[in-house]
Amino acid sequence: MEVFLSDLRGQLTERTFRPQPVRERMIPKPGSKKRRRLGIPTVRDRVVQAALKLMLEPIFEADFCPCSYGFRPNRRAQDAIAEIHYLGSRSYEWVLEADIEACFDSIDHTALLNRVRRRVTDKRILSLVKAFLKAGILTELGQEEETPSGTPQGGILSPLLANIALSVLDEHFARRWQETMSTAMRRRTRRRKGLGTWRLVRYADDFVVMVAGTRENAEGLRAEVAQVLAPMGLRLSAEKTRVVHLDEGFDFLGFTIRRRRKRGTGQRHVYTYPSKKALRALKTKMRRLTTRSSAAPPWLVLHRLNAVLRGWANYFRHGVSKRTFSYLDSFAWRRVTRWLRKRHNGLSWHAFSRRFLRNWDIVVGHVTLFMPSRTPVTRYRYRGGRIPTPWTEKTLTAV
Repeated sequence: MEVFLSDLRGQLTERTFRPQPVRERMIPKPGSKKRRRLGIPTVRDRVVQAALKLMLEPIFEADFCPCSYGFRPNRRAQDAIAEIHYLGSRSYEWVLEADIEACFDSIDHTALLNRVRRRVTDKRILSLVKAFLKAGILTELGQEEETPSGTPQGGILSPLLANIALSVLDEHFARRWQETMSTAMRRRTRRRKGLGTWRLVRYADDFVVMVAGTRENAEGLRAEVAQVLAPMGLRLSAEKTRVVHLDEGFDFLGFTIRRRRKRGTGQRHVYTYPSKKALRALKTKMRRLTTRSSAAPPWLVLHRLNAVLRGWANYFRHGVSKRTFSYLDSFAWRRVTRWLRKRHNGLSWHAFSRRFLRNWDIVVGHVTLFMPSRTPVTRYRYRGGRIPTPWTEKTLTAV
């Protein structure tokens, strides 16, 4: 390891380091039959990318707007959902649900490097960033291809570079907010004139614009967003970009967000709960783990199943998820019960219960099937612009 790092340090010092083409892997796109490209860099390139990220991230984090949450320190998907819930509860009821077509593959290199140069003047750093962008791709067929645009997903540096490119959208909406909507008086004046007000919530390349106004106000933002993204080589997907009302509901980051009447009252509230698409994907994964052709020992299958269920429950525990968790309890219990009985040549119910059940919990060896309903459901508080970074004064003082 020391020899490897010493050799790498020497190449960087002498400016002879050249990144290798990333290895292409086509993986299924969630919720679609399409496949997307994943670029896997070499270990040597990953080390250099990690070092570059350590230098660049604090610089750009100082400029990033609080409306973006993806691939940023101390921020998570639940923060984006909490902001949408906060805005939806305050008359922001029209939603521009946008989708950028092949975002990571379409970012214009020249425009991206120009944004990096605004904050970084060291030519060695800039040359390394450019070298990684132009490194090329080694396809699954073993052919080398150039990368005239984009930053392939899979690298350590790619999410940061994508955020730098997409921050042009954050800055545009932040500037519009400060110029025309920053005070309650300005917002009331705009609404009286029928102009509306809006806020952007972005998680990596997924974003929504929450609009307080009319459908026409939300529709008008579609062209504005497209115009802002065009210089970066990005364009909106005509099929997936749409305007919806909060009462209709929409899916974002695995959650369904919808305003509906509270049971037993006439009041309407915004609810966030696991989407049907996310639930279907989980059930498909559970079925694949418990196929009859699985050669893995039962305790190992149960261990893998528990990891999937526990991770899913922890992600959705900040939504209205109790009923979904109870349904998953039943589905998982019945699925594993049938699988174990078939695995053991049609084991009778009496023999099965004596061998695998402990107070109706399925136990194989020392592994107990995880029940999602036992995960406490709690509300995730909206933090807004109060989210600290590892480089803020309070965080550094605490360390």
